[in-house]
Amino acid sequence: MENGKKISIAVTLAFVVAIGVRVGLIYKANHEEMPVAKNPYEKTKLSADDMVFLRKQRPDSLKDERELIGKTIWMSAGGQMDYYHYTSHHADYAHPVGTLEGAEPLLIKDVFEQVPPKGRAVSRISAGEHHVLLAFTLPKSSDPKAEYAVPVGNFENGNYTFLSDEIFFYDDPHVLYKHWGPEMWAHIDKHEAVVGMSENQAMMSLGQVITPSSDSTGNRTVTYDNSGHPIKIEFEDNKAVKVTPVAS
Repeated sequence: MENGKKISIAVTLAFVVAIGVRVGLIYKANHEEMPVAKNPYEKTKLSADDMVFLRKQRPDSLKDERELIGKTIWMSAGGQMDYYHYTSHHADYAHPVGTLEGAEPLLIKDVFEQVPPKGRAVSRISAGEHHVLLAFTLPKSSDPKAEYAVPVGNFENGNYTFLSDEIFFYDDPHVLYKHWGPEMWAHIDKHEAVVGMSENQAMMSLGQVITPSSDSTGNRTVTYDNSGHPIKIEFEDNKAVKVTPVAS
């Protein structure tokens, strides 16, 4: 009986100690700042730019590409694509007119094929057996009836490859990004860089040919080629805080 009491007392003491430890842990948990566990299913906060829906056409034949004839599309790949004078299904590759700028509208007149020369003409669109080009006018230019051409794909080994979805907007970017506001769009349409611009706005204004100082988008320095007139912009919290023209 005495042994039974001792065992019972020992068990009771162990139980009390265990309860004491548990109460102590609960007190600690309720009174100390514990690290908050990350919810793996928590969605990343999206910006207004991230919410913009960009239509894709995904052409895989000349018939698909010809559906653009008569339509207006807008440049997305600003500062990347050279364009040429166009006459009777022929682009004058020897004499580039210039480089198409961001948000510029193009009215499509024709789709045609042509063998490109070596060199700069194939720096953006590889030669393949021949290029596929769009003939177009520039409605907002000083000569809205003049016709030009720009390559958008190629034909090789029996297959067509088109980069139209990467080069153009199929909807007016002024509407897609209307949250940028009329004042910012006025600067973009003049291809100006101003303090307060985001990286996306600067790229729409100055083109996509860039040299960034790091991969930290929104908090870095970016040099924009700007069609041979480079501009360096310092960004903090995705806002331009300093704009500096660079001697070319």
